[in-house]
Amino acid sequence: MKNPLKEKLRAGQAVLGTFVSLGHPDVTERLARAGFDWMVLDAEHSPMEFETLQILLQSLSGTDCIPIVRPQWNDPVTIKRVLDIGAYGVLIPWVNSKEEAEAAVRACQYPPHGIRGYGPRRANLVFPDYYATANQEIMVVAQIETAKALRNVDDILAVEGIDACYIGPYYLSSDMGLGIPPQWDNPRYLDAFDHVLKAAAKHGKPAGMLTSSSNIEWALEKGFRFNTVGSADDFLMTGARLAMEAARSAKARLKSP
Repeated sequence: MKNPLKEKLRAGQAVLGTFVSLGHPDVTERLARAGFDWMVLDAEHSPMEFETLQILLQSLSGTDCIPIVRPQWNDPVTIKRVLDIGAYGVLIPWVNSKEEAEAAVRACQYPPHGIRGYGPRRANLVFPDYYATANQEIMVVAQIETAKALRNVDDILAVEGIDACYIGPYYLSSDMGLGIPPQWDNPRYLDAFDHVLKAAAKHGKPAGMLTSSSNIEWALEKGFRFNTVGSADDFLMTGARLAMEAARSAKARLKSP
């Protein structure tokens, strides 16, 4: 198994991904061909189950877009099942401490480094050398989304096997008592991003965040290089709204009934 996403990040590149919560392979296949480096298949905040996740993973075979799954929780059974169906890595929600980061890594690695049981049903089909390479190539990303995680981010990133961190800006804002939508002009909120970047630089690991087309440039300029841009839901609704605005404008100009 080779993980091109990890290779790009090791080389210092910035990578661009997106989120998918819509459980149909046409969505993932089309977005992969739009040029994204990676894609998060989100099982935490969507109704997708393992069968659907596997179908989406299969739809990305033969593309250059690397699939990362966000499991429902930092749970070894859930993580094991996600990896066994062929995810190249996991974005672990709610990692708030060194101990929780260590637990995530153990769940992703085979003994003697971890506790992952052997049974890579689809992964072994796709990668014949899977068992020998998985511990090195599986990407483990800690999501930083609470005030507690901010306090412990240095310890979290010091854990061997944590490859990157990723800020969930909405939940982070909520947990910091700043509400939703985030207050992007609030100094205390902005200091949190700088704090994460400082810890990431100290440990030589990339940091990323959820962005949109309106703030991706800001994130890249700050030094975040493991970012997602928008989501399938956003793209669908934005396209639909633009089409309807154009149609309504045309209807008004023509004074159609």
